[in-house]
Amino acid sequence: MKFKDKVVVVTGGAAGIGKCIVKEFKKAGAKVAVIDKTEADSEADFFYCGDIAEENALHDFAGQVKTDFGQIDYLINNACLSRGGILSDCSFEDFLYVQKVGVAAPYFLTKLFLPNFAPEGAIVNICSTRAFMSQAGTESYSAAKGGILSLTHALSASLSGYVRVNSVSPGWIDNTASDWSLADNAQHPAGRIGKPEDIANMVLYLCSPEASFISGQNITIDGGMSKLMIYHGDHGWTYTPKECVRDGDPQGGDSREVSVGF
Repeated sequence: MKFKDKVVVVTGGAAGIGKCIVKEFKKAGAKVAVIDKTEADSEADFFYCGDIAEENALHDFAGQVKTDFGQIDYLINNACLSRGGILSDCSFEDFLYVQKVGVAAPYFLTKLFLPNFAPEGAIVNICSTRAFMSQAGTESYSAAKGGILSLTHALSASLSGYVRVNSVSPGWIDNTASDWSLADNAQHPAGRIGKPEDIANMVLYLCSPEASFISGQNITIDGGMSKLMIYHGDHGWTYTPKECVRDGDPQGGDSREVSVGF
């Protein structure tokens, strides 16, 4: 019970990686407060249903957490979403909404909780490998993840000696416990697709005393995919340029996208 009676705040804790983070902190003895837009049967000690893109919801949530728990030990900024990008119907408002959820809310929650952090407090931001590599049509999400990556090291400098700030960048994490093909698993140098526990375990480590000398860092957990060079013709993977598809080029071959990032 390493985190017994520690107070943890998790955004987007109703499903997926966020829900797993809540579960693992609870198993370790912590008290957990969650804010999520989706109502859910949560293991959290306090659950607030609200949209973190709205400033009033952030004020209300933080105020209730302070009232119920007094001080907090760890803030886990997990919530984010995608509304597509430049090749889809991602409007100005859609793009800004994703930045509010993915960057502005973590910044403002940090500001709201700053006077209430316990000694040896920590913040962990959930980033993504999409902060430094992309597929087409992901601009809203990739921009938000690039923002939270930069916010991480900026906050670590500003809060030096007070609160440690780090981020974790997941790759392909399966939240559905699905059966994936041999190729899906084997393309990862680690030999498998990731699980939510892979991320939660690192989050708990970064909050622990064992990580007291780590701050301002981003830890990539993607099974090695972002370090793997992939070229046309490797291991049977072929690439068909868009021009070949449009022109019906018979030399195009079999095109399979390799999905990297989450």
